[in-house]
Amino acid sequence: MSTHPTWQIPRVLAAVLLLLRLGAGHPAAAQDATQDEDAFTTVDLGALTSIHISAGALTQESISFARGINKAGHMVGRSGYINGTDTRAVLWTKQEAISLGTLPGGDYSAAFGINDAGVVVGTSNTDTVVRAFRWTRAEGMQDLGTLPGDNGSEAFHMNNAGDVVGTSSGPQGIRAVLWSRQGRIESLGTLPGGDASRALAINEPGDVVGTATSAAGPRAFLWTRRGGMQDLGTLPGDTASEAFFINNAGDVVGASSGPPGTRAFLWTRREGMQDLGTLPGGTYSRALGMNDAGDVVGTSTSEKGPRAFRWTRRKGMHDLNALSPLGDPDTVLSEAQAINQEGDIAALSGAGEAEHDEDNHGKKKEHFYRAFALAKKQAKPPRER
Repeated sequence: MSTHPTWQIPRVLAAVLLLLRLGAGHPAAAQDATQDEDAFTTVDLGALTSIHISAGALTQESISFARGINKAGHMVGRSGYINGTDTRAVLWTKQEAISLGTLPGGDYSAAFGINDAGVVVGTSNTDTVVRAFRWTRAEGMQDLGTLPGDNGSEAFHMNNAGDVVGTSSGPQGIRAVLWSRQGRIESLGTLPGGDASRALAINEPGDVVGTATSAAGPRAFLWTRRGGMQDLGTLPGDTASEAFFINNAGDVVGASSGPPGTRAFLWTRREGMQDLGTLPGGTYSRALGMNDAGDVVGTSTSEKGPRAFRWTRRKGMHDLNALSPLGDPDTVLSEAQAINQEGDIAALSGAGEAEHDEDNHGKKKEHFYRAFALAKKQAKPPRER
């Protein structure tokens, strides 16, 4: 059994996280802009600034990225130095934050997916290569291996059954792969005329989405056990597309690109690919996550700069900063990476690894990526008359 360093979130933050599901507010956070079903409570998950990584404790400003979230609201990502080395995969629960360590010989790891059982998948380097991992509390971090003849791999997502998707790479190129719950690995192939593919998400029925090259250019794909790999096409006039997530209904979200720009899309078997647009004043958007209710999250440019969004069929695309203000004008949510079935969202702030500007007094400030948890506030019951 492996042991991994852990650290506690400050007591006040831990208490807040325990109360999120009850709709409690954070004492350091601003009040939500609305009190309806669209309101969220927002908590800064912090970064690894006080734990031992490798030879010593982090003393400089560090970053944190949130990439995945499960039904309980537990989140995974990475945190560490700005330059990427001495960065660790992180699991944030309601009570603690856990560094997942690295594979033997490594100094970098990142977590991308977590299922409802708390099993985490991601990528870690070793002394020679980069490999996909699966992590559990009981067994720690385990190398998932590669296709025969390959030497590298990455894991990006998993379902509750334990199936994992990602890539395997080597002299023959990069292939989308599926690690089954029984431990077998298989290549999902490529699209006609293509020589590379990446699997980014899998749903409970076992359908997989990702991106593959093809004779027509990069394309979002849907892979099923019965039908193999299917090209999902592009929005009209575009030349490339990417698929980032699939829900249990088989709906897919991603981005389509071409001369008009890049647009977030939602693809369904019934309606095909539809443009989700951008925030007001924006020219670019990407849809990164979705739940079974059909709520979509991602990032869009706007008249105010890059902003995290949530899209619903009922209300369209909205800036998450309007629903969950952070109380700091210098900090905004720039990306929403994932949304769970409860409507909670894993998001991050920051428009660059390190953005420098000056405050009103001419003092230099630095803004770094930081992970945030957005917990859906419970709607107030109607008043009795």
